[in-house]
Amino acid sequence: MDKTAILWNLETEQEQFSIDKHEGEIVSISFNSDGDKILTGSFDYTARIFDTISGDEICCLSEHTREISACQFNYSGMQVVTSSIDMTCKLWDLRNTSQSVKTFLGHTDEIMDCTFNLSGNKIATASTDGTARIYDTKTLNTDFVLSGHSKELSKVVFNARGNLLMTASSDNTCKLWDVETGECKQTLEGHKDEIFSCAFNYNGDTIITA
Repeated sequence: MDKTAILWNLETEQEQFSIDKHEGEIVSISFNSDGDKILTGSFDYTARIFDTISGDEICCLSEHTREISACQFNYSGMQVVTSSIDMTCKLWDLRNTSQSVKTFLGHTDEIMDCTFNLSGNKIATASTDGTARIYDTKTLNTDFVLSGHSKELSKVVFNARGNLLMTASSDNTCKLWDVETGECKQTLEGHKDEIFSCAFNYNGDTIITA
């Protein structure tokens, strides 16, 4: 990995600009909903936000003590979630990036993924400790610890309605969880090796796992 991210213009088929501010590999990237900001997460322990027009860096989120594993804007674009190998997940408010709003603790091993639900009031994390957690972004409390997988988790995702959470695991299964109760609703079996990723379609009636 060359430690850069490149923004491309599909009309001109040309590179618009290159991001080279990170000192480690970039492992997570996303746009905000308006498309005017880019979020990058890196093995240099930081996440950074850039302007998509100028390429200028807007801010650097730098409280994690180990490599960033995932990062994401919420739908409004006003908050960011980051997860790390340091076993923590952090919530950031972009109106004040000098420090995080909350550091969510509880996992006993590396956090591999994090995500917001569509409304932005919930965060979920997936960890190599074999559990997922759901946090409330308003109360800043832990709603549920989701236990049931026998091996580490690699991916976590909400459906569009936000009532279901899906987890992917090295135990060759995906599980569906009720976000309101923390109950496991279904276990999807069929893979012969570990599952690294999973996704809902927008309607929530079809799932893909890999």
